[in-house]
Amino acid sequence: MRKISLLLIGAALGATTALIGTQQTWISPGATAARADAADTYRSLNLFGDVFEKIRTDYVEKPDDQKLIEAAINGMLGSLDPHSSYMDAKSFNDMQVQTRGEFGGLGIEVTEDNGLIKVVTPIDDTPASRAGILSGDIISAIDGEDVDGMTLNEAVDKMRGAPDTTVTLKILRGPKKEAHDVKLTRAIIQIKSVRSRDEGTDIGYIRITQFNEQTADGVRDAILKFQSEMPGDKLKGYILDLRNNPGGLLDQSIAVVNCFIDHGEIVSTRGRNADETMRYNARPGDLSKGKPLVVLINGGSASASEIVAGALQDHKRATIIGTRSFGKGSVQTIIPLGADNGALRLTTARYYTPSGRSIQAKGIEPDIEVLEDVPADLVGKDDTKGEASLKGHLLNGKDEEHGSQAYVPPDVKDDKQLIAADDLLRGVTRAANTPPTSGVTTNPESPQTTPTPPSSGMTIPSSGGANDSRSP
Repeated sequence: MRKISLLLIGAALGATTALIGTQQTWISPGATAARADAADTYRSLNLFGDVFEKIRTDYVEKPDDQKLIEAAINGMLGSLDPHSSYMDAKSFNDMQVQTRGEFGGLGIEVTEDNGLIKVVTPIDDTPASRAGILSGDIISAIDGEDVDGMTLNEAVDKMRGAPDTTVTLKILRGPKKEAHDVKLTRAIIQIKSVRSRDEGTDIGYIRITQFNEQTADGVRDAILKFQSEMPGDKLKGYILDLRNNPGGLLDQSIAVVNCFIDHGEIVSTRGRNADETMRYNARPGDLSKGKPLVVLINGGSASASEIVAGALQDHKRATIIGTRSFGKGSVQTIIPLGADNGALRLTTARYYTPSGRSIQAKGIEPDIEVLEDVPADLVGKDDTKGEASLKGHLLNGKDEEHGSQAYVPPDVKDDKQLIAADDLLRGVTRAANTPPTSGVTTNPESPQTTPTPPSSGMTIPSSGGANDSRSP
């Protein structure tokens, strides 16, 4: 039936072409080329129909038609870029659950990289983070079953399960791919995407682990809490920690930026055609009241995190400290395909900062680069390769950048990036060779180059989320 319908479409197209030909005495070369392209496309679709029918009738075992079609769709999307994919009904539902901020599993963001299941980042206070899973780890086996040949969705399904059940992951770490097993107990993962605390008695620290539907409200609540606890001049400023944040919903990243600026562009997206360009501007009202702001980023900060850092940097509203971000500057639109048919995750545009900088395969360069002191057993294992290293990524000229350090010390007293942020907001100048100035570099090409607190001068559907990873 599939083959017949495709042939009928081709026949209808041919009949239409013939009719137009009898009514016009001249056909432009462009129209002729377009018709030739259409004819080639339908011939290719007929070829697909022929192959599909041959497999159904002659394969050694009776195949599952639905799986054949899904495999063909996935192959087509996988040939485009690393972030376009097909989600079946279950995967689509899982994605919606995760976007709402609650799901069952291990609490680990994973992605597919050249056929491997790679850890983007463990989520704070989950079985994965407590077991010592690190950004960049490769998962080679799940409960003794090799993941080679599994899709990302299949691997995620195997890692998910009922609370209080266990799963054993074989982890490959570092350049030598040293292998070790990690046994984890599954739990209900309730993602609190925003955490906050006082840094001393004069700085408000806000960490965003990912951008879900609760993120902007969480940031607003944290700012108001700090303002009530540190009234007037007592509050010296804010630290916004986006390190190892893989991204999430675009509208939430826009709302977070709007907590710190009250005018101007936040981000633009540009599709294939000029009329598809969209610009998102701040609404009046700076909730932070112009207090100095420092944003922390590293090699694990991607997508929506980069939108926030890039916008605040371009507006000279924040000083960016850390290492270069991941460089995922493409927009994925989630397109539902009807009841029980899942959804299409399709790359439809690229992100640009307010000054017109493309994030894709370049990332955001910090105003002040601060490298963490990495433990001896993790040296060489703490960097991410970045978007530019992903096979089939969207190209962005000749000056692409490849990854950076993504290590964050578990003890805040060892966290040189956080210490640098505290010092900056408090106006502390440290002596040479005194932490954290060792390993600190000021970026001369950054829009904001001076390591001083910034002055007070300074809608998109949720389906357009930027997060391309999965969370078992």
